[in-house]
Amino acid sequence: MSRSFDVVVIGGGPAGYIAAIRAAQHGLTAACIDEWKNRDGKNAFGGTCLNAGCIPSKALLESTELYHRAQHEFKKHGIQTGDVAMDVTTMQKRRASIVRQLTGGIAGLFKANKVEGLVGHGKLLAGKKVEFTPVSGDVEIIDAKHVVLASGSSPINLGIAPFDGDKIIDSWDALELEAVPPRLGVVGAGVIGLELGSVWARLGSKVTILEAMDDFLFMADRDVAKVAAQDFKKQGLDIKLGAKVAKGTAGKKSVKVEYADKDGAQTIEVDKLIVAVGRRPHTDNLFADDAGIQLDERGFIVVDDECRTRVKGVYAVGDCVRGPMLAHKGSEEGVMAADLIAGEIAEMNYDVIPSVLYTSPEIAWTGKTEAEVKASGRPYKTGSFPFMASGRAKAMEQTSGMVKIISSKDDDEILGVHIVGPMAGELIAEAVLALEFSASTEDLQRTIHAHPSLAEAVHEAALAVDKRALNFPNK
Repeated sequence: MSRSFDVVVIGGGPAGYIAAIRAAQHGLTAACIDEWKNRDGKNAFGGTCLNAGCIPSKALLESTELYHRAQHEFKKHGIQTGDVAMDVTTMQKRRASIVRQLTGGIAGLFKANKVEGLVGHGKLLAGKKVEFTPVSGDVEIIDAKHVVLASGSSPINLGIAPFDGDKIIDSWDALELEAVPPRLGVVGAGVIGLELGSVWARLGSKVTILEAMDDFLFMADRDVAKVAAQDFKKQGLDIKLGAKVAKGTAGKKSVKVEYADKDGAQTIEVDKLIVAVGRRPHTDNLFADDAGIQLDERGFIVVDDECRTRVKGVYAVGDCVRGPMLAHKGSEEGVMAADLIAGEIAEMNYDVIPSVLYTSPEIAWTGKTEAEVKASGRPYKTGSFPFMASGRAKAMEQTSGMVKIISSKDDDEILGVHIVGPMAGELIAEAVLALEFSASTEDLQRTIHAHPSLAEAVHEAALAVDKRALNFPNK
């Protein structure tokens, strides 16, 4: 006799496991199927984010940031450290330990919420049946009243520089390097490329980042991108824009990278080459041909604004559907899908999803860029405040960057907030809340912020929108 559940989720990443837990919180019977296997051969829930993306990269960024500060900043505080060295093996053990703790915690969350975690491959069949192929044991057909597809994404493998797991590597391999490569090449100056480049540059790698786009961080506000580019240059990251890679060839000891820029054909030699040109939705063997699921021209599962597929009772969330490939976006979609399945009213505000780069300085934004607002034709006003005028930032010895706010002229609504500087990833939360409630610039101006705090920079930027900044000259 086959098992049946109210909700079966295929995929145990941030979108999937959250959807399963939320469904169970509604009193629905829920199962979550996942087949992720780490390099040690052990299966784990958590998907790319917890195992090979968000969490391990932040662990390495934190370790290397402390190492960098000990080398270059501590003396300014009067701290004498002598020679500072990084034990890469210990650093990597710490990363792995954090990953194990968090992925292991999902099992505890499943138990607490009465979610059945199933280790193996899940495949949607016609009629909302799910074929479950366990790691060991016989194939089982599970009946489901509702199915949530949350299969995630995988790194794009360039045919001109294919992954070999040794010299030409993806973002996962780049997180698990056991030694610092003297020369590191990175294809792609997006979030992944900049974060990984920062990690290994701090440890001594000569990092060259090849970006095909002519604009640095094209998705960010231009003022923020300009400040960030200057900081990365000071840190030694050699970011080449308009550099289109033609071929990457791995030899016995190095990788030959051929690319073209405005000056013509170029060649560099690196010890390791990270290819970080984006990710693609992972839908391989996810559903049968007659399951009724439709893919768009880019391979994403077609869904409506509430993540419903064309098959009644089947939802898809996270990286395998349209929208930014962000863990928090996927998690909220998982919550929305579970709430809708339970008969609740639920929605997602895709206009205020925050984006964060955990480099130094951090970069974060929500809402529209100035270019987007300008293109819309809506009259607007802007204000900014530099961290160099922040007492808290000075005390932290982290004064690079600024907060920029864009608001409408007609009704004063805040349209976008862009931050480059210390703790930008934390500061952006206030901005997201402001946009979620359609706050005005005046609302933020009249909100009391603690002193001294980094958050005061957000307050001052709001004041600057109307030429009322109190701690920096208004332009």
